[in-house]
Amino acid sequence: MALNIVMVEPEIPHNTGSIARTCALTDTVLHLVRPLGFSVDDKHLKRAGLDYWHLVDIRYYDSFFELLDKYPESNFYYATTKAEKLYTEPEYKEGDFIVFGKETKGLSKEILEGNDETMIKIPMRSDVARSLNLSNAANIIIFEAYRQIGFPFEK
Repeated sequence: MALNIVMVEPEIPHNTGSIARTCALTDTVLHLVRPLGFSVDDKHLKRAGLDYWHLVDIRYYDSFFELLDKYPESNFYYATTKAEKLYTEPEYKEGDFIVFGKETKGLSKEILEGNDETMIKIPMRSDVARSLNLSNAANIIIFEAYRQIGFPFEK
């Protein structure tokens, strides 16, 4: 079973395309929560994902809570600059979900509420900028999770 990346209301097609490419090469399921800030037919989205789109398992939801209801027994980790815990601290398992918010606002208070123990962050200098690019952050965290579980996609 693969890991899962969730993008809640992504706004920039290049980021989603880049993350989709990572998903294709790591057998990671990509979950996209609407509304999306672009058309899935967007030429920039397709260009960023190159010719890997047929390799990506993409699932769409009308709300984040629809996704939660579908996977009630799963572990969800919430990537946010508001977290105390570093992304290296959880013990990731196959089937876990790593959740990212929209590029301009991150995850909503409604989603983060009550999830302090599963909120994770990438350490960085917050005095000079808000955060890393979304696709870079997703790659950092997903590869740490796969490192912990032994890179099951490596043949």
